[in-house]
Amino acid sequence: MDNFVFYNPTQVVFGKNTIQKVGKLLNAHNIKKVLMVMGGGSIKKNGVYDEVVNSLKSSGIEFIEFSGVRPNPVLSHTREGIKLARENKVDAILAVGGGSVIDESKAIAAGFYMDDIWAAFENKFQIENALPLFTVLTLSATGSEMNPFAVLTNEEEKKKWAIYGPALFPVISIIDPSKQMTLPWRQTVNGAVDALSHIMEYYFMGTNEEVTLSINEALMNTIIKVTDKLKIDQDDYDSRSELDWAATLALNGLSGVALKGGDWATHGIEHAISALHPEVAHAEGLAIVFPAWIEYNKELNTSIFKRWAKNVWNSDSVESAIQKMKRKYSEWGAPISLSQVGITENEIEELANIALLGEGLGVLRELNKQDVISILKIAL
Repeated sequence: MDNFVFYNPTQVVFGKNTIQKVGKLLNAHNIKKVLMVMGGGSIKKNGVYDEVVNSLKSSGIEFIEFSGVRPNPVLSHTREGIKLARENKVDAILAVGGGSVIDESKAIAAGFYMDDIWAAFENKFQIENALPLFTVLTLSATGSEMNPFAVLTNEEEKKKWAIYGPALFPVISIIDPSKQMTLPWRQTVNGAVDALSHIMEYYFMGTNEEVTLSINEALMNTIIKVTDKLKIDQDDYDSRSELDWAATLALNGLSGVALKGGDWATHGIEHAISALHPEVAHAEGLAIVFPAWIEYNKELNTSIFKRWAKNVWNSDSVESAIQKMKRKYSEWGAPISLSQVGITENEIEELANIALLGEGLGVLRELNKQDVISILKIAL
């Protein structure tokens, strides 16, 4: 096993009736005023908004509301949030929502101390200074509640890029699985697919890291098992809890220990898809791209691809495992081809160009334009 450093300072408060603790938890960190960042309004339908507001008021914490975060958060809206946070001189950011809300909140927290937050995305420097971030998670998918990453789209330049740094770890994240039981099935599926993708992006870089590989196999098998159960009964609290915790562990650092940073080419290709087509959810793009990426690269690290086929999909071949994976995604209702989301072959070259706007794409195989085009054609 290679040398590694594992660090994660985020405190997770998990379980039923934990959201009502948010005010006291902020008080314990001497927070007096927060910018409360939200999405499109679902938290007002499932009771989360009222619980958060009541807790903040009872703890004497001022809050400024900032809503309207998109499923693929954008730079222009983030800049509005930074301006609002500065004008109101807040002490912290409180993200109430899913991964998109948390990602934009991280960018606001970092941008509070910067002339231009997009410079961090362009120049890839670590974020060392940011407002403290607290989160109330309403959709388990991205793992942003317990990691130092954030993704944002510059809609003018069609760039969907990431920032990272130790200052972006949330201080505290509250996860109440009971608040996710009313999610539309599509969002539950997106969470499961996103989490599986995060694990695989590390997993396929493996060689002999038995502990991490075994943890990742257990996480993948758990996600598949409990998502099947939730398809039958979405009010199954135990299965929801297992899915939520697995999604957090999928990208909190644990799943990547000693796996060389992973190979994030599928994310890079998907970011091009949702940058060009914002209506395509991030996880839907991953459901389409990942099987194609595996098909294209399965001869490169054969022992690990075969291990994945056997230990996750009970298959004797990688080809059979890919088909089982696609059938499972399809059973859940996720798209498995570009054509299903309205993307045609005529757009493939533009998608490849967007995917390659940043730094190198891929580690297991560094992808050039023709590689990306070939993967996208498999995904058609």
